[in-house]
Amino acid sequence: MMKNIVGLVLALAFTTVGATDVLAQDKAASMARGQKVYNEYCKTCHQATGQGLGTVYPPLAKSDYLAKTPMPQIIKEVVNGKSGKLKVNGKEYNGVMAPLPKKYTDEDIAGVLTYVYNSWGNKGPVVTVADVKKHKKK
Repeated sequence: MMKNIVGLVLALAFTTVGATDVLAQDKAASMARGQKVYNEYCKTCHQATGQGLGTVYPPLAKSDYLAKTPMPQIIKEVVNGKSGKLKVNGKEYNGVMAPLPKKYTDEDIAGVLTYVYNSWGNKGPVVTVADVKKHKKK
């Protein structure tokens, strides 16, 4: 009986470590894909450092807007674009963010959001393809 319990505990510990490794690999792959998309499309406005551009394009770095806005809304804004007033880190912006071009896949969207959520001092989630599929509709 004791042997079975020890075996079960070891199996669970190994499985947990293995699952953690897989999640870390998934996050790393998503971040790499997201960085590529960000550099191709997003950095023109939000800049390589995520600091934004003056009073025209809001920062993504240490963004209180990203931290307090529900992920489904952020997904919709990236997919469909956004216009109008918003406040980021205490500063008001009133501009237009074009939607991500249709050439980008759900995997690309999940990647770029994971990259933004986890770069420049942001501490956010890993966005999955399932999250994008579920929330991207208007």
